[in-house]
Amino acid sequence: MSDYYKILGVNRNASDSEIEQAYRKLARKYHPDLNPEDKSAKEKFQQVQKAYDILHNPSTREQYDQYGSSFESMGGQGRPPHGGGGGVEFDFNELFGERYGEGRTSSLGGGFADMFRQFTQGAGPTPSRRGLDIRHEIKVPFNVAVTGGEVNLRVQRSHGKTGNITENISVKIPPGIISGKKIRLRGQGESSRVRGQSGDILITVQVIPHPHFQIRGDHLEVKVPVTVAEAALGATVDVPSPNGTISLKIPPGTSSGRKLRVKGHGVQRQGKTPGDLYAEVTIVLPVTIDDDSRELIEQFNQRHQFNPRKDLKW
Repeated sequence: MSDYYKILGVNRNASDSEIEQAYRKLARKYHPDLNPEDKSAKEKFQQVQKAYDILHNPSTREQYDQYGSSFESMGGQGRPPHGGGGGVEFDFNELFGERYGEGRTSSLGGGFADMFRQFTQGAGPTPSRRGLDIRHEIKVPFNVAVTGGEVNLRVQRSHGKTGNITENISVKIPPGIISGKKIRLRGQGESSRVRGQSGDILITVQVIPHPHFQIRGDHLEVKVPVTVAEAALGATVDVPSPNGTISLKIPPGTSSGRKLRVKGHGVQRQGKTPGDLYAEVTIVLPVTIDDDSRELIEQFNQRHQFNPRKDLKW
């Protein structure tokens, strides 16, 4: 039983680009025209090509991962027929250079493209094949993740014989996106080399954490520091939000941990009712307390004695 991953020298979690790079390297290494003294080169070259045909196609790769090479005897659904020219994705003149291009007579009587068709026993026209996907990861500021916006991304694409080109593209960020979510830019990946559609750009989003705010579904949570006096006597404090600064009323006798709801100031997703903002009160004490203040606190404690831990049980 053939191990196609082993033939290409990649692990089972290899990406499309890693599989392509391994194929290019081995195609150069075992091409019969570059190894006229090696009688086994043709066979190795064909093995490499077959391994690439299987693993580069998402459908056949999935079946191979599940059933091994025996999936071919089961009908090989979704796999282009081997030997129909489906493996010709690369420009072999570009792959091996002009020295070994169409202008050179190969050991099998033609240029590399003709020779390759002989190896795969292709009789029909070369089918189209979709271009490769490009994968990126971007870091998005927290406020952009909440309200939506745009971030710039530098993308490197192969551009035929002219080599790689680097472009700046703008990526739209939908409101309320969280870390781990993916954005697909269709048709903006690698161009097809064989009359197929271009691949996509797959972007994994990582949201930069905020020191005070967190996203919880459509809602936002924020910790709001208040003084002892504001918590005990009540107050109105300013709190920032995606819609601007809001005035938050702190009821008298508010303890740390109490959450106050501000309706409609959470995440506004397209076509949905906006979520809410939940402000969690945290009482903050001064770092140092003078003697007069300490005496007043002691007097307060004497007048309002109670056990805040009476309901604390295992």
